[in-house]
Amino acid sequence: MIQLRNIEKSFQTKAGFTYVLRQINLDIAGGDFITIMGPSGAGKSTLLGILGLYDHAWEGEYQLLDHPVQKLSPKDRAMLNKRYVGFVFQQFHLLDDLTVAENLDIPLSYRNVPKSERQALVADVLDRFGIVAKKDLFPAQLSGGQQQLVAVARAIIAKPSLLLADEPTGNLHTDQGRAIMDLFKKLNQEGTTIVQVTHNEAWAAYGRRIIRLKDGWMEK
Repeated sequence: MIQLRNIEKSFQTKAGFTYVLRQINLDIAGGDFITIMGPSGAGKSTLLGILGLYDHAWEGEYQLLDHPVQKLSPKDRAMLNKRYVGFVFQQFHLLDDLTVAENLDIPLSYRNVPKSERQALVADVLDRFGIVAKKDLFPAQLSGGQQQLVAVARAIIAKPSLLLADEPTGNLHTDQGRAIMDLFKKLNQEGTTIVQVTHNEAWAAYGRRIIRLKDGWMEK
């Protein structure tokens, strides 16, 4: 499903180039469940952003479902993202001027799901996450944990082929975190490819494989 070859990411500084990722070579098969771990500043979130087609300023080769990402226009990359990718952002990235229900509807509208079906899917996900009572509230009216639940719900609602999660349980208490990880496990068993970033060893163990980054390099 995914092949990364010599992916590098750097920034120009007064002292020269500062590398965030160095020579990343990684294959992820369809249906895999990968955990990325490493200290702060290791490049974990940067790598996830590249995988999710949000970061375009990198070098190397990236094949996603046989699409050569490095050769695609920004418009085509965006289309690929909307069609195949669900992303749980560390900072949620909910749209402040939309209600919870409207935030959940957005990924479905990108995939041209009929409105009647979208309403049923939103209702189902609201119920699954126990946030039916929050559906007409705006993100600013929610706690951090509630915003996290909405962010996870939004990422999975359209049943993406690839689910990327950056610290998906960071603002949740242990029981909520375990419920989210159990849901990820179920989605993975049903065929969803998952790549998560976490510092939590217990949640990391849900993955089938752990990739460790340090100073931008993959540890052997």
